Amino acid sequence: MSDSYELSAPEVVTVGTVGEVGQRAFYLQARESDLLVTLKIEKQQVKVLADSLGQMLQDLARPGELPPDDTLALEPFADPLFVVGTLAVAYDVAADRVVLLVGELVGEDEEGDEVRLALTREQAAALAIVGTRLVEAGRPPCPLCGFPLDPRGHACPRTNGHHPPLT
Repeated sequence: MSDSYELSAPEVVTVGTVGEVGQRAFYLQARESDLLVTLKIEKQQVKVLADSLGQMLQDLARPGELPPDDTLALEPFADPLFVVGTLAVAYDVAADRVVLLVGELVGEDEEGDEVRLALTREQAAALAIVGTRLVEAGRPPCPLCGFPLDPRGHACPRTNGHHPPLT
């Protein structure tokens, strides 16, 4: 049995990290009243989400004033609700909301939980900006394989780990 959560007017939607660069865990978090939903998300998913939101917002009316950065920090949480498997972004014209549908990572024949978030254009823009900043603050990608470069060395699969990539 899977659960479904719908936040139709969240006060806060953000992404953040826990841990040091190279060992960070990424989280997507939303709050509506007393309900705090925290989801574990991969760095690449944050990048795709930020890029998708940015592209969508280019086609919409310019957002108003964005939420202040200090309101976009992760709130303390015990455990994430689930690990993100799927992300879908759409725009609800009637409600003037960017809809984010997040599905749990599950096996092929399993049904997972899902969270539906209805963001204002301002929240979507802030989420895109925060997500882009987080991704760019990490380790730079290898120019050959795209995997993050590690200061302790990088066994690049494109060179079978024999030669360091040229930077």
